[in-house]
Amino acid sequence: MTVKKTNVARLLDRAGVPYQLIPYEVDPDNLAADHVAQELGEPLEQVFKTLVLYGERVGHFVCVVPGTGEVDLKKAAKAAGAKKAELIPMKELLPLTGYIRGGCSPIGMKKPFPTYFHSTALDFPYIYVSAGQRGLQLQIEPQALISFCGGKVAELM
Repeated sequence: MTVKKTNVARLLDRAGVPYQLIPYEVDPDNLAADHVAQELGEPLEQVFKTLVLYGERVGHFVCVVPGTGEVDLKKAAKAAGAKKAELIPMKELLPLTGYIRGGCSPIGMKKPFPTYFHSTALDFPYIYVSAGQRGLQLQIEPQALISFCGGKVAELM
């Protein structure tokens, strides 16, 4: 099966960052990370979801957390230097990032936002994040991804 390169893949190619595009079967009724992990045949803790938050006084920022849990809003706010933070409403995701739910990648958003990765990302030789569309994951070495995004590692859960 030929996989069409996404903008995410083109940006990584340009930067010389190694990765693999891994297609999976999308279930429009189940966009959860556990479904993606099951389709990939990988542990859920290696499949990361990209969440966009809004922090008081800091504006929008991105948290990349394992599919095993939920972002802790207090910890996320602390990492971003905000007093408090909340997930953005779903209707704001596409206009803000250019991505839809289930296809949001920390790479290639409409504009760059401060990005924070949960510390467990560094526990694995590679992790998965969305390649910018539903049905396609990026398998990538976590430090390469964090560096490419100009991200920081923090306790987010």
